[in-house]
Amino acid sequence: MTKKERYEKVIDYFSKNHPVAETELHYKNPYQLLIAVILSAQCTDKRVNMVTPTLFKAFPEPEVMAVASSDEVFQYIRSISYPNNKAKHLVGMAMMLINDFKGVVPSDVDELQKLPGVGRKTANVIASVVYNKPTMAVDTHVFRVSERLGLTTNSTTPLETEKQLMKYIPTEKVAIAHHWLILHGRYVCMARNPKCEECELKLFCKYFESKKRKLTS
Repeated sequence: MTKKERYEKVIDYFSKNHPVAETELHYKNPYQLLIAVILSAQCTDKRVNMVTPTLFKAFPEPEVMAVASSDEVFQYIRSISYPNNKAKHLVGMAMMLINDFKGVVPSDVDELQKLPGVGRKTANVIASVVYNKPTMAVDTHVFRVSERLGLTTNSTTPLETEKQLMKYIPTEKVAIAHHWLILHGRYVCMARNPKCEECELKLFCKYFESKKRKLTS
């Protein structure tokens, strides 16, 4: 099976069986999603969703968060991983939104990455989810699932994975493909105990192929 054929089969499966796929983070506007994605780094969406309702209520607009102290923000996110750093990032992000972007979350990936706490992955998420741009955010799930399925080869960095995926995924499918891979990694192709036997992608999955070879050798 060629790589092109593998991509076609994976995309066809998800298109037919999961025509709707979206972020599991709860938000009502770009500012809220930006906060949630920053908090989600090395933390579960479930935990983030438990914290953000009170955080959003306390800091409903960037103008409010921009004049807060990181200690104030910390009190709302203390159960999140790395709360001290993230509290500082959130305040800094809000200040820059006000001072440099007139309070509007930018749509450009490079502009987004100027904000404290925003790396390429977070910037790609915002550009994709909020502005419907064909950007591929690579988190641990996307990195793992792409390699296991055989969509990527010998990728050692998220950027390499992003470039390989963007080469083969049709532009109009990039945004939803990001969510397909994340959700598949979260609920089926888990890091430690992947549910290979019940996975409907196993017929064209390189990881499953290698498992079968080891069992029969």
